[in-house]
Amino acid sequence: MNIFAVIILATLAIDFILNMVSDYLNLKSLDTGLPEEFQDVYDEETYEKSQRYTKERTKFGILTSVFNLGLLLVFWFAGGFQWLDEMVRSWELGVIWTGLVYIGMLIFARQILSLPFSIYSTFVIEEKYGFNKTTPKTFVLDLVKGLGLSILLGGPLLAGILAFFTFIDQYAWLYAWGAVTAFTLFLQFIAPTWIMPIFNDFEPLDEESDLRQKIRDYADKVNFAMEGVYVMDGSKRSSKSNAFFTGFGKNKRIALYDTLIDNHEEDELVAVLAHEIGHYKKKHIIKNMGISIFQTGIMFFLLSIFLNSEGLFDAFFMEQMSVYAGLIFFGMLYAPIDMIVSVFMQILSRKYEFEADEFASTTYKKEPMIDALKKLSKDNLSNLTPHPFYVFLNYSHPPVLDRIKAIRATD
Repeated sequence: MNIFAVIILATLAIDFILNMVSDYLNLKSLDTGLPEEFQDVYDEETYEKSQRYTKERTKFGILTSVFNLGLLLVFWFAGGFQWLDEMVRSWELGVIWTGLVYIGMLIFARQILSLPFSIYSTFVIEEKYGFNKTTPKTFVLDLVKGLGLSILLGGPLLAGILAFFTFIDQYAWLYAWGAVTAFTLFLQFIAPTWIMPIFNDFEPLDEESDLRQKIRDYADKVNFAMEGVYVMDGSKRSSKSNAFFTGFGKNKRIALYDTLIDNHEEDELVAVLAHEIGHYKKKHIIKNMGISIFQTGIMFFLLSIFLNSEGLFDAFFMEQMSVYAGLIFFGMLYAPIDMIVSVFMQILSRKYEFEADEFASTTYKKEPMIDALKKLSKDNLSNLTPHPFYVFLNYSHPPVLDRIKAIRATD
């Protein structure tokens, strides 16, 4: 076992242990006493249900993690990567097509093996707690659409990356970085109008409604050009509520789940929208994109260094080196950096959420924002008392009690 195998195995072990510890601490921190802040929204039965939901989701997540880790280790040490490489090479498809088929088969196999877990999560756990609205037909169509988009959009991008590192000796990482950056920006531009409508219907908010007038008045107040506020049929798949901001330029839009509109007062909805506008005004989307692009450049630079390392291929019992297998193996070698970056991005994301909350509460109203957060927590059966270590590793948003406390403290 060489140094590359040791690093990858150590990373897998550390990641697994950290997540197990955080899950354990999170379950131990579940407080049977309903926090006073939520006594006007929750009843004891609903609060107890939210705790059962957290426990069941956590235990199912542990089972999924154990299965995925075990599957990877068995495939790795049984020589699965070499076996697949021999099979695909025997078809003599050419270097780029061989790479596409090799990586595609690994991704497809993983999706198939994870399918039972996805089905159980959707049609058993989510159904049990009253969230699931997905029909078997919608579930299958989502899989087919996702696969089609992956082939249509991801296939050419992957082919380009394989070509750069196969045929260009110097600066291949720069070409790959440029291609991925352009692709990311392109997706951001077309996603709201071309990709997302493949999965959901987006209807413009009624121009004549009182809610639309309140939103227009608020947007004028904060000098926000309203390209579009849309209602998304989130109830097609789940009763959970949400809102989000996507796109940029003339294609930017704010989407409100129909479940959100059904369950909230108009002032609460404007407050939620003010939060999303806050992300735009604070340039969080652009900042995140910039960080992501920079991180991608670092990753491709490191890839160019390790891609031709025999030791990396020896760690996976490979007899021949290739760009396509190197991409897979480097992804696993890169995991320690990715883990650290992920924690950093979670911290940054939580900071951004506090900033967006502050923007909403200072430019609109505090109480509607607080009421909206409370109702969202109840409707989504959120864990009101997560352990700080679990939050540190996993939360992109601050715990709701921390958000409410921060909003109350704003001037």
